Amino acid sequence: MDKKLLDIICCPVTKLPLELLATAQLDTLNTAIRTGEIKNQTGRLLTEELSAALVTRDGQHVYPVRDGIPILLEEECIDWSDQY
Repeated sequence: MDKKLLDIICCPVTKLPLELLATAQLDTLNTAIRTGEIKNQTGRLLTEELSAALVTRDGQHVYPVRDGIPILLEEECIDWSDQY
């Protein structure tokens, strides 16, 4: 993900800066998706693994990145604090 883009985008809910989710955390998230444990803010169960994700700097909210595009919609947010 482009560093310049990461410098200007923020979480639409908390307004905190975003950074790429670390590989180990992404692996953990994808494992939980495979086992049917992850829901987004609307309560929809996620079924597709993520190739990348952004996380707020406080580690509480995760947003998927699909085809290189950050999906910064509140309803797509994963509340990471509830999950792990």
